[in-house]
Amino acid sequence: MDLKRIFFITLFFGGTVLFAENYLINGGQESQINYLMVQKIEPARGTKKLLMSYVVPTSFGSPTYQQRISKYNIIFSERPNSRRDYIDDRGNKIVRVVWNRPRKPIETTISIQAQNTTSLKALETMASFPIRSMPVEIQAYLASTSQTPANDPMILSTARKLTRDSETVFDAVQNILAWVVDHMTYVLIPQQYDAMYSFQTGKGNCQNYSHLSASLMRAVGIPARIVNGVTLKEPYEIETPRGTFTMKMAQGRHSWIEVWFPDLGWVPFDPQQTALYVSNRFIRIEVGVDNDDTSNDGLVRWSMSRGYRGKPGFEELIHADFKRDQVKLLAERQDWGPAKLLFYPEVQSEYTRSLAQVQYSAVQTVSPQEMNNASFNHKSVTGNLEFPENISFIETRGPATSVESENPEDEELEMRKNFLVETAEYVTTQGTQYAQTFILNEPTKLESAALALHKFGGSGQLWLELYKDDGNGKPGEYISTSEYMPVKRMPQSQGYSWIDFAFGNGTPPLSPGRYWLALGFTGSPVINWFYTYGKSVGPIDGTRYKTLFDDTWNRSLTFEFNYRITGLTP
Repeated sequence: MDLKRIFFITLFFGGTVLFAENYLINGGQESQINYLMVQKIEPARGTKKLLMSYVVPTSFGSPTYQQRISKYNIIFSERPNSRRDYIDDRGNKIVRVVWNRPRKPIETTISIQAQNTTSLKALETMASFPIRSMPVEIQAYLASTSQTPANDPMILSTARKLTRDSETVFDAVQNILAWVVDHMTYVLIPQQYDAMYSFQTGKGNCQNYSHLSASLMRAVGIPARIVNGVTLKEPYEIETPRGTFTMKMAQGRHSWIEVWFPDLGWVPFDPQQTALYVSNRFIRIEVGVDNDDTSNDGLVRWSMSRGYRGKPGFEELIHADFKRDQVKLLAERQDWGPAKLLFYPEVQSEYTRSLAQVQYSAVQTVSPQEMNNASFNHKSVTGNLEFPENISFIETRGPATSVESENPEDEELEMRKNFLVETAEYVTTQGTQYAQTFILNEPTKLESAALALHKFGGSGQLWLELYKDDGNGKPGEYISTSEYMPVKRMPQSQGYSWIDFAFGNGTPPLSPGRYWLALGFTGSPVINWFYTYGKSVGPIDGTRYKTLFDDTWNRSLTFEFNYRITGLTP
């Protein structure tokens, strides 16, 4: 766990922290969704053959999440030369179409109606661990692969250590998942997507979370399979005694897992923050042993005539219209579980309720006299710094890789779907203000604060307001305001970039502690602020917003905005 996350609790103390952000959740979601995906592909000049592959979403049921699909339709703007419909070894319904020597842009439109329900009542599972027997078709999901190396000695050792005292499957699974949640920090573009990279670095995106969780579970004989699908950006709220959590996913490709219980069957988990369920904002499409195995949906393959090189242009747009949406979710924090955010339904089973223990170093207090006498001459940069700069999320696709061709004279290449999604919030909507916390470990003379923003248009001005924390995890006493940023001076780029807001000499040096940056604006700017899933460097309640109807900042967001603090320290 990043030590900065617990700084606000342990500012003047040293030792071991006992701290949990595990929430028991109950209630449900029920929605009727009209879903539409439009793929536009521009064949490169000299394309000899173009193949597209799709997986048909099907109905699925589990104790917590149900997906009922109707009115599936797929339309091609140009009639393909051939089409093959089949079911693969994992039960996925696949449509493969081929165009010979395509010359025109091709548009594929996929539409479905999804009746999605998440029901979070108390679950009962008494399946004993280790699992003694299982059907043959389930055993395939114990496989060790390059992306899920369940037989790697380090994976085996860790999994056995985490589950050595477990007597039920649920106990083993929740111990593994709690470890993954605390071990991992989300990054949108990791260097690799396999479980060992995540195990060794503690970083990754949804593929990494899924591969690492599945590897650890398979290592101790618990079947786990990878699910690929789409998440929808429609937000929803979870009420807690401490305030409101607003949950939101990006609209785009996502990877999660399903775990097999002898007495429950397949149950979905999103290892980033939910156990035994996923939100009904998930559209389930394809399953397999790893993300190499779940590559049929969104696959593009082509070959070129001799003397030509290139790759097709590709765009993918997703739309979702919620015709009906009923949400009532209540959660209460527990005094056990992981230190990072995780939601569980109530479970009746035999399991341990261990509490995360975190070692940290004490932070020194600084007296006013020491602050006045300090010489600020060391440059300091801190914050949630990792995000993809100046990338178009509509046009981005996986790299082109060579594949074996039926004709040895042809060079055949393919691009697979990727999981690079635009995680951003529209933060200049009228009547709503957003704030992000940051924590200073030493005295700092603030020079500037930068936000990862994308200007879509509009006019007016932006600025940042600096506040102290009120001691309860909310913006408190006002300190100062940054210089104003005219919207017309912001770059009009294809993606997100750092926008710096300067703080002048009127801002006093800041002592170690917790502070807030709140975004203000005038006029009608259309601005998105990029965010990271989870809390990369800050506390769970460190991203907040309020509306005109709120007296205080009592609404928390489960993600963390990308920000950069630049200043001078002694």
